[in-house]
Amino acid sequence: MNKFFSEKLSIISFIFIPIIFLWHPNWLGILGVQPYWPLFWLLPWSMINGSINGLLFGLFLGLILDSLTLDNNFTQIPGLILCGFLFGRIKVHRDILVGHFRYGLICSLGSFLCGTLYFLQILFRNFSASNSLIIIPGVKNILAEVFLTGFFAPFICSQLLRMFKSSRRKLL
Repeated sequence: MNKFFSEKLSIISFIFIPIIFLWHPNWLGILGVQPYWPLFWLLPWSMINGSINGLLFGLFLGLILDSLTLDNNFTQIPGLILCGFLFGRIKVHRDILVGHFRYGLICSLGSFLCGTLYFLQILFRNFSASNSLIIIPGVKNILAEVFLTGFFAPFICSQLLRMFKSSRRKLL
């Protein structure tokens, strides 16, 4: 039983992403905004398994999260695919301290990329002169999400990376 869990650890942790996404814990947010949860799993997975696997799982994450949201006009798929591909091009760093801060910076940039792509979809869909005031709250939400994602990423990504590496080593 323990061997089964160690072999399937990455897939089991993948299941928790939609749960956390729907749970939306208020005590982890700022200004009503949460960190961008999918990037915490996608970064270590892509770093270990490469760009193509990162791209595919970015697509799967986007499909799952889009199917869970009530508003089907906008999609998270382009940002997650792009982040999965870019994260797969990053190699694991040997220095642990540099790696921790690096996870925060990389997840912040990924969160900015995903948030901006999502916001641009909203702007293009609702483009008119009377809706120019939605830019200010949108930028506030993106910046709060970037800060929170970068703040929590060193803690979460380093633990997931360590778990993924140990489960992969057990398979080999």
